[in-house]
Order: sequence, then C-alpha cells, then structure tokens
Amino acid sequence: MMNIPSVLRLIVAVLFLATIPAQVHALTPDQVFDKVKDAIVVVKTFDSKGGLKGQGSGVLISSGKIATNCHVVKGGASYKVYRGKQIVEATLYAEDQDKDICILDAKGITGKPAELGKAASLKVGVPVYAVGAPQGLELSISDGIVAQLRGGPPPFIQTTAAVSPGSSGGGLFDGEGRLVGLVTLYLKDGQNLNFAMPVEWIDEIKPGRKQVAEGRSHIEWLKRAVALQELEDWRGMIDWCRKWTKSEPQNTLAWSILGTAYGSFKHYNEAIEAYRQSLRIDPERAFPERAFIWNNLGNAYSDLKRYDEAIEAYRQALRINPEYADIWNGLGTAYSDLKRYNEAIEAYRQSLRIDPKYAEAWYNLGVTYGKLDRHSDTIEAYRQALRINPEYADAWNNLGIAYYLSGDRAAALDAVRKLRRLDPERADKLFNLIVPR
Repeated sequence: MMNIPSVLRLIVAVLFLATIPAQVHALTPDQVFDKVKDAIVVVKTFDSKGGLKGQGSGVLISSGKIATNCHVVKGGASYKVYRGKQIVEATLYAEDQDKDICILDAKGITGKPAELGKAASLKVGVPVYAVGAPQGLELSISDGIVAQLRGGPPPFIQTTAAVSPGSSGGGLFDGEGRLVGLVTLYLKDGQNLNFAMPVEWIDEIKPGRKQVAEGRSHIEWLKRAVALQELEDWRGMIDWCRKWTKSEPQNTLAWSILGTAYGSFKHYNEAIEAYRQSLRIDPERAFPERAFIWNNLGNAYSDLKRYDEAIEAYRQALRINPEYADIWNGLGTAYSDLKRYNEAIEAYRQSLRIDPKYAEAWYNLGVTYGKLDRHSDTIEAYRQALRINPEYADAWNNLGIAYYLSGDRAAALDAVRKLRRLDPERADKLFNLIVPR
C-alpha cells in the first residue's frame, strides 16, 4: 500500500524552504508518485542453485536498462527484475563497486524510464522523495529534504526522506519527479542519515566491471559503519569510526557517527567529545545536519543527568530547526527531570504541534501532568498515546494509576485488563494497588 506523506511533514519541509526560491513547477507527492512509479522495479538476486540471496529496488533508466546498487546484486549467479506481475530475467551489464552502482540488462521489461535530473543542481533544504519497494512489497514513497550535499560535483546526497530495508537501489526524485540519485543506505535511528548516490554517476558507469579504487570513499566508510551498527558491534563501530575521523578529520558526519557509536556503547563522555568535534567543523554554517548533532549531544548530556547542558544543546538545535518534534520532546524530558514542569509541558506541546501522532511525547506529557496532580489532563494525554499505539504497555499502566488516583475505579480496572495482555506481571501489581487484599 502506498504510504503518502502527511501534510504535516510537508509543512516542515516548506519551513526549510523559506529562503530558497520557489520551484514553479513543483509537483505534489501524489503527482511525483504517479510520474515515477512505472520506473521502479524489484530486483532479486539468486545463487547458483536458484536460491534467493537478496533483493532490493531498481530504477528503469532507459529501454531494458535497470540501475541499482551493486550491494543488491553482490555475489549473484542470476537476477530477476519484477514490475507488477511482470518478471524478466536480467544479466549484469555494468558494475562499478567503488560507486556502488550496477546496471542490469533486462530485455523486455516494460515501463516508462525515469526522467533524469541533476544532483549538482540540488540545494540543501529542497524537498525530495524516495520511491522504492521495501521488503519487495508494493511501492512506497516517503518525503523529506536534502539535509546535506557532500563532496562533488556531483555531490553525494544526504536526505531526511525515510529509507527502509529493501529500498536500496530505488530512486530519489526531486520536486518535479526527476531522478537525482539512487538510494544506497541508511543509519538506523538516524533520522537524517539516509544517503543517495548522484544520478550523474550512472552515466559514468561503463559496460563490464571496474576494479575498486585504492583508498576508501565516503560510501565505503558509511557502508562499514552501517554494517557494524546492524550487528550492534559497538566496539567495532567505534574503532572503525576512529579510523574514519583520522582519515577525514574535517568530516562532520564521521565525527557524528563516532558519537553515535560511543553513545550506543554507553560511553557518553566520549560521545559528547565526538559530537563537540563535529560541531567545531565549519561552525558558522547552520545547515540542517547540525540540528541533529546538537540534538544527539543533548541526549548524551541527559544520559549523564547533566540536564542544564542538555537544555542548552536542545536549544541550539531548535535555533537551527524549530520544527523537529524529537528535539522538543528531549527538551521537555530535560525540563521534567529538573522539575521545571510547566516548561516541560510547553516543550511537549510544541512537539505535538509538529507531530500530533507522536505517542512518546503524549506519554511524557501525561507523566508531567501526573507530577502536577492534573488527573484529567494526565488521563487525556495517556489516552491520546494509546489511540496512536494501543500496544503501549507503559501508557496502559500509567493510565490505570491515573484513573485510580482520580477515583474512577471501573476505568482503572479496565486499564488493568488491557495491560494484562501485554504485561501480566505488571497488570497484577496494578490490580493489587487498585483492589488491595
């Protein structure tokens, strides 16, 4: 089922565009999807025995030619391309492992090739759309902005458009539905750490195979960092990212990902220093990526219970990007931990203004109302969280307590029943509170 981006997220993107000339011919997300959907395919890779080795997405760039990532087709003995009910055998036509772009020859595949744009013409903050087939399912579209342009020309594209497993090799399109990049990888839990290779590289891929260049490119550093994160090998990720920062000491992304690795390993002081180093590079530029780095820095300070410093970091992030719900949520939590409850409530309200379906922010708002004995507000906040996520055990537990404190025993027992399916042990404890023996 196509996941059309919400109007709210588009508003966020528009705020980034306040200082950028309007694109007169920009399409709506629905129009972009309609324009490009016939060019997106599923690519499946098989071993010598016909077993499925892996799958991803691909983009029809000309008659019978499919562009995808080399890591999608790596180690394959044969390939198939799927478009709707059509299945076509494919062969490897061109391969450039250094750029991670491969071209498949899928003679007979139908569909309208993508209109090619230029990554070099993009600007930070403009809207882009990632279209692919996650997990080999129906096509989906996600919206975002260009968060950063790295290297070049043409540049490597960093985007906030959401990327899921199976989207690799899919297309990144501009506001007019032109292909500007191939989605290549993403970092889990990094909302702006999604990457696409510039479309211009496709024209540089020649038939046959190209040897990997000496040294490591941005892609190789990123690929290894992603792989180590997926394995939750934090020590390996730290070692790798330290090598990366030594090789590219002026790379803000390398330092930021090193901070993420340290944080995942609970080495918060080292994470703070890595984030600080990232922020020391080109400090005058308030590009969107810096907001995320300040946010991560705030999270690290919060983990160390250094709440005043966390608040300042979150405030720095919000000066760059005031429309990022996670930052407001983190700020609210820091205020709450300092017992500055009214300021916490205002921060959570800002988070929910941006993203009304942010269940965690509703939950945190409920916790804060509870500390002020505002029982009716507490109950409403938890109920909002549960409308969004009915499987939220913490919210059911706290809702039951809030009903109990407000004197509504019947509603409290109903919350116990809902909680029992999710967490029987905690449900029993809640029941014993409501109905003491």
